[in-house]
Amino acid sequence: MRRPELLARLVLGLLVATAIAAPIWIRSRTALIHARMADSGGWSPDVLHAQVGQPLHLSLTSDDVMHGFAVGQMDMPSVDVEPGKVSDITLSFKRPGTYTFYCTRWCGINHWRMRGTIEVTGDEPTSDNVAAPLYVQLGLDIDAAHEAAVVPGRAPSAGGGAQLADSPALSAFLRPDFYRTHSPYETWQQLRSEPQLSQRGDQQLWDMVAFIWQSNTTPEAVTRGRQLFEQNCAACHGASGGGNGVFADQLASASAAGGVNMMVQRPANLADPRRMLGASPALLEGKILRGGMGTGMPSWGPIFNEAEIWKIISYLYTFQFKEFSQ
Repeated sequence: MRRPELLARLVLGLLVATAIAAPIWIRSRTALIHARMADSGGWSPDVLHAQVGQPLHLSLTSDDVMHGFAVGQMDMPSVDVEPGKVSDITLSFKRPGTYTFYCTRWCGINHWRMRGTIEVTGDEPTSDNVAAPLYVQLGLDIDAAHEAAVVPGRAPSAGGGAQLADSPALSAFLRPDFYRTHSPYETWQQLRSEPQLSQRGDQQLWDMVAFIWQSNTTPEAVTRGRQLFEQNCAACHGASGGGNGVFADQLASASAAGGVNMMVQRPANLADPRRMLGASPALLEGKILRGGMGTGMPSWGPIFNEAEIWKIISYLYTFQFKEFSQ
C-alpha cells in the first residue's frame, strides 16, 4: 500500500473514532442532573457553576416521574425530563449572577420546592441602577389585609366604562402611575368624590374602573399573562382563580396536619371581589415577587422578569372585570 493511501486511511480512521468517542467525551464533561420529587430530594446537584460567555452543557434525567427544566428570567423553552431517559441542553449566560432553575411540571404539592441555582461568574458589565420594586417604594405591607369595603353588584364592564370615557374627570385616572399604585376600590372611591361624576351611579363608576384597568394593558399582555398563570399558578389557585386548583385540597389537608415542613394553607381565592378589588397592582407585584410568608406560595421573583409579572397582574383582574381582555 502506498504511503499517501496509508496516511489517508489513518486520518479517516482517526476521524471516525473521534466521531464515535466525542459524545462519550462530551457526556463525561457534562453535568448529569437527577430530578426527583421534592420530598425525595429535588434536583441533584442543585447548585451549578458557569462562566459568562462559556457554554454550560447539562444532561437531565428523572429518577421517578416526569419533570420539566427551565431557568428563570431566560427566554428558553421548557425541557422535558423523562424517567429513564437523558435530555441534553446547552445554556449560555451574558451576565454574571445567580440564576434559578426550576421544575415546570406539576409533580406534587411541593413541586414549587424543586429549585436550584446556577452561579455564573465573569466580568461585571456596566449596569444601570435598578430601582426597588414598586411595592417597596410605596412601603406597602403586603401581608396585611387589603379588602375592598364596597364591591359592585355585578361584574364591572370595561365596555360599559368605555361609553363613559369622554368625561374630562377620567383623564387623570388613566395614567399608568395611577393605575399601578391604586386598587380598583380606591379608584372607585376617588371617582365617587369627583363633582363632575356626581350624577353617575355606583355601577357606572365601577364600569369606569374596569375601563381604566383595561386601558393600562393590551390583549396580547393579558393573553401572555393567562399562559403564565396556567403554567405556574393554576394548579393551586384554579383555572378561574377560585383557590380550587388540583392541589388545593392537599394543601388544605397539609395545613390542617401542621408540622414544620408543611407551613402552607389553602390557596387564595383570586376570584373574590373583596380581595382583588382591594388590591392594587403594586400590592400584587409584591405578592408575586416575594411570595406569601407562611402560606406555601413560593417567591416568583427569581423566575419571572418584570414584564412577565405585570402581564400576570393584568390577567388576574380579568377574574373581576367583564370584557377586560377584548
